[in-house]
Amino acid sequence: MQFNYVLAAFHSGYSYIYSLQRFSINSATLRANIGQDYFLKKNPGQQIMNNTVAITLTENNSVSEAVSPTANNEPENNSDKPKAPRRKRGSGRGGNSWDISKFVVEPVEGKTRFHDFDLPAPLMQGIQSTGFEYCTPIQAASLPHTLNGHDIVGKAQTGTGKTAAFLINTITDLIKHPIEDERFMGEARALIMAPTRELAIQIADDATQLVKYTDLKVHCLVGGMDYGKQLQRMQKHHCDILVGTPGRLLDFANNRDLYLDQVEVLVIDEADRMLDMGFIPQVRRLVRLTPKREERQSLLFSATFTPEILRLSETWTDNPVTVEIGAERVATDTVNQKIYITTASEKFALLNNILINDDVDSVMVFAKRRDICRTLHEKLKKKGFKAGLLSGDVPQNKRMRALDSFKSGSLKVMVATDVAGRGIHVDGISHVINYTLPEEPEDYVHRIGRTGRAGKTGTSISFACEDDAFLLEPIEKLLDMKLPCTMPEEHLLEEVPALKPAPAARKKAPAASRASADKEPSAHKEPSANKEPSAPSNTEHEQEAKS
Repeated sequence: MQFNYVLAAFHSGYSYIYSLQRFSINSATLRANIGQDYFLKKNPGQQIMNNTVAITLTENNSVSEAVSPTANNEPENNSDKPKAPRRKRGSGRGGNSWDISKFVVEPVEGKTRFHDFDLPAPLMQGIQSTGFEYCTPIQAASLPHTLNGHDIVGKAQTGTGKTAAFLINTITDLIKHPIEDERFMGEARALIMAPTRELAIQIADDATQLVKYTDLKVHCLVGGMDYGKQLQRMQKHHCDILVGTPGRLLDFANNRDLYLDQVEVLVIDEADRMLDMGFIPQVRRLVRLTPKREERQSLLFSATFTPEILRLSETWTDNPVTVEIGAERVATDTVNQKIYITTASEKFALLNNILINDDVDSVMVFAKRRDICRTLHEKLKKKGFKAGLLSGDVPQNKRMRALDSFKSGSLKVMVATDVAGRGIHVDGISHVINYTLPEEPEDYVHRIGRTGRAGKTGTSISFACEDDAFLLEPIEKLLDMKLPCTMPEEHLLEEVPALKPAPAARKKAPAASRASADKEPSAHKEPSANKEPSAPSNTEHEQEAKS
């Protein structure tokens, strides 16, 4: 049944009478047509974030708005107007001749296949192209619930396959529930938040591989990269899956270049790291821009279940299913762990001699401070090793080039801090070396999870000197096992040969030319993103908080 309503809109002393039909007002349609000099010309109502606006006419012909309250949405700022109308999305890709019969995976007792779930054919083709056959424990435990629409609070470490777990669910949901109504650029259907730039980029890359044979579009928004270029991509293609760091996502939302009121699936990855890095206030603001928790699916993953994380999960999820994958299972199944008892002065000689062994193919070296990482990187390059550096004081474009070179095999060694090392998924890493032990035992599990992936066996070697030997006990308690501690063999402690004199330097170019050649392109709205920190000994968290 249709009901006619009359809206009296007053502007500049004049009243305009509109005859309306009662309907559920699409928030995107409302927002797209609000202008500065008029009040509703094509679509009646006004944007109240994610709420449905019911418009009625009072006895004196004034407008009354009844707004359904949304507890987890911020108050509307009526002064905010879109800077430009958002364009409709384009048409999807054509048909696909691929058939599931081309993807054969034999049933194995005790293992779950992706074939065991009702996944769309284009997604199964993407799964085949990535080389996936059987589910990891976190995938097998979570997918039956998430694919049925339940929220999830998952406890899992990096390297367990949780990224694919929430991506497969998200892609399935978006494919099975296509948008038939009008859509606009800048409206995300799924939002995935990650604490670090590298992790967000890795998730976006994984998503891009899985949606390869669908018409879904993936966007990635992280700090340290050009805002204008990211905006151009957002305006060029509609946004189905959006991955980003909290700071940059807020920048886009505050500038009204991004709208989250149509989000169907919300994923918060590594919530414990979000908490440690001080991102929770930003995450809260972003969550409030999404629909109510009852109107979206929410997936939260954390390496630990602290009381604060559990409180956040209660706020952001609706009657979730809890899935836990223990850290000890991740750490011990595919990684051979060694602890070398040494001194601080012996560490570099020990590292150098380990790296020159033939069985060391691809190595990640972790240290807990940026200054230690920089020193190690410089020493290794002087020794002739092809080494890269990942830390918060390295410009993002250089970090990405180094990571690409490491993935391709051009670099043998990657030196990284805990923050920058999060989210690095590189096949074939043979060794992880903990040059310094981490302050948090969970970071140890994250570090060694870089190796021993995809069913392969890896090696983890940790240096425990007089300064950090006391950090072993909390790690052993977390793993529920005693770690083997030994003294390194004598040949591993042999004196590092003196460095050869550097070749004579060529004539220096003029200072102005050198400065021009070395200058990094500045990021839009982030002039300090590439700035060298004044205090070399501080941690990564301060730098990454700008993401």
